[in-house]
Amino acid sequence: MTTLNSPDSNDLSEARRGVGAAFTAYLLWGTLPAYWKMLAGIPVVELMAHRVLWTLLVVVGFQAMRGRLGALRGTWSNSRNRMAHLRGGVLIAINWGCFVWALLNDRIIEASLGYFLVPLLNAALGRVVFQERLDRLQKAALALAGLGVAVLFTQVDNPPWVALGIAASWSLYGVGRKQSSASAINGLALEMTFAAPVALTYLIWAHAQGGGAFGGMSRQIDLTIAGTGIMSMIPLVLFAYATRRLTYTTIGLLQYVAPTCQFLMGWLIFGEVFSGMRVFGFSLIWLGLVCYVYSTLRAHRVAAAAAYTTPAV
Repeated sequence: MTTLNSPDSNDLSEARRGVGAAFTAYLLWGTLPAYWKMLAGIPVVELMAHRVLWTLLVVVGFQAMRGRLGALRGTWSNSRNRMAHLRGGVLIAINWGCFVWALLNDRIIEASLGYFLVPLLNAALGRVVFQERLDRLQKAALALAGLGVAVLFTQVDNPPWVALGIAASWSLYGVGRKQSSASAINGLALEMTFAAPVALTYLIWAHAQGGGAFGGMSRQIDLTIAGTGIMSMIPLVLFAYATRRLTYTTIGLLQYVAPTCQFLMGWLIFGEVFSGMRVFGFSLIWLGLVCYVYSTLRAHRVAAAAAYTTPAV
């Protein structure tokens, strides 16, 4: 009989906490459109500049509270990490900019498409960059996704350029993170450090020109803008907590919570159009995702069975 203090019981408890943390992180990422909608009317570039600065303040403050500033300095002293996160800072700025622009221009469904495409684009990049092998189901998944995107491009008035920008920037960002030894939190701090001078320069210029929403509209707007740093930080902390307690397969399956929430929010709450060829294109991409998830689960079961049957030496 397994006791409450047995390793199996402890592992199960840790896994449950990990699932809860990951689900909450993806749920927060998935409901971000509602938060950004409160800042409609403010230029996207200004919002991104504020997000960079407030995120940097929150991340550094969080690490200082934990006594981890030494680790932050260690991350900075590694030249390979610096280069990886310099590129990461550019890519995350592009990703955030595309995402927020889409939300504020009533294209939430298209933003969700970008994140639905990420796992498939990751598989393609894994093949090209890291020479990872794809099985037949994964190749079929990529073909279906490509066909789905091609169908969406037949909508001449609204081709999914923003979705592709979101997917490409996030996938390339992931490739860069594989080249860094920094933790998720320290890596984000480094990326925001690189982006901060540009963000600060822009905000100083905007205020000098008589613009700038912060301090010029209402206290509620000021607090909402400042809150972008916390909204960037909390899901990341939860995600980092979850990744130490869950398998990569479990994390990979839970990642669909965020774009699903975004899609449903855009369609059902904000009334974005979802009909005709758009339904067909999305359906092809979702079918590709089903193939990809099935292939991932099958490979995981095979690996688990092999580990179980292999005798210890």
